[in-house]
Amino acid sequence: MSGLFQSVKMSLKILKAGILDSIQDLGRFSYQHLGINPTGVMDAYAASIANILVGNKLNEAVIEMHFPASVFLFDQPAIIALSGADFNATVNGESIPVYQPVIVNKSTVLQFHSLKNNARCYLAISGGFQINKWLHSYSTNLKAEAGGLAGRKIKKDDEIGLKVKTDYKKILSSDDFKILSWKANVIWNNNDSHEILMIRGNEFDWLNSVSQKEFLSQSFFITGNSDRMGYQLKGNALQINSKDELVSTAVSFGTVQVLPDGQLIILMADHQTTGGYPRMGTVITAHHSRLGQLKPADTIRFGFTDQKTAEDLIIKQHQHLLQLQNACTFRLQQFLYENN
Repeated sequence: MSGLFQSVKMSLKILKAGILDSIQDLGRFSYQHLGINPTGVMDAYAASIANILVGNKLNEAVIEMHFPASVFLFDQPAIIALSGADFNATVNGESIPVYQPVIVNKSTVLQFHSLKNNARCYLAISGGFQINKWLHSYSTNLKAEAGGLAGRKIKKDDEIGLKVKTDYKKILSSDDFKILSWKANVIWNNNDSHEILMIRGNEFDWLNSVSQKEFLSQSFFITGNSDRMGYQLKGNALQINSKDELVSTAVSFGTVQVLPDGQLIILMADHQTTGGYPRMGTVITAHHSRLGQLKPADTIRFGFTDQKTAEDLIIKQHQHLLQLQNACTFRLQQFLYENN
């Protein structure tokens, strides 16, 4: 495959900036005791699949996009994959799919036209982006203004260098792009329930009996005041019986807290490192991807589960990713070998 890799400058140029697109990986960990939150992608499952499809490690940096998303110009060929939300993507005006690798030619434009489903779309490029890590992670920390591209969202006229220099002339010829034949199966669990499962929180019993029932029986509406830090929910106000004061304690992605007005907030990827509101529970890791693809006006219904079930589900999800990685790596290597 040596003929595919040559010393040519390669970058991704931003022709138009999206509403809030940023470079993320799976997160920056081991620094919460210093007040530095993990950040990272909102949907680690979808981001991992995008990386798998282009032959990257699962934790390689991707671009997380919200609709309306950025418009990208490739100045050299590249293998790309989109995952997560479907934003009706095109290359030079022709549709390309999500969850399927695509080789794009130089001087091609990738853009997005409408939001078909979900909230966040991920773009992975084979080899990854040529950017520096901050505290062992590529993730953009908007609050600290560090990581990613100088700690900020992607802007018009940005040029993001790519690690791998490639040339796919033999494969593409004069075509703008080539869609490869394999597609990722993203279904890892046959249970089609949309319920968000969580581990019961230490302060759940602070709710009175009526509010405890309402917490599990009603659907909560995601308000417009939601972002990467947290989803603010609207429902019947919950009532706290306890007079105890909670000392600020560690929180994590998926922690569900009751605010003073009786409404809920779910902490997301850019959450603070500690919090002082009563904790109703923590969403299980296997359902973080469900959370990460929700948007304002969507609804959430909670259910409790136990630790063993939570562990079994995340193991099952990871096993699916491993099987997918093995299959896609083989297919990509075989394709490149046959077309060298």
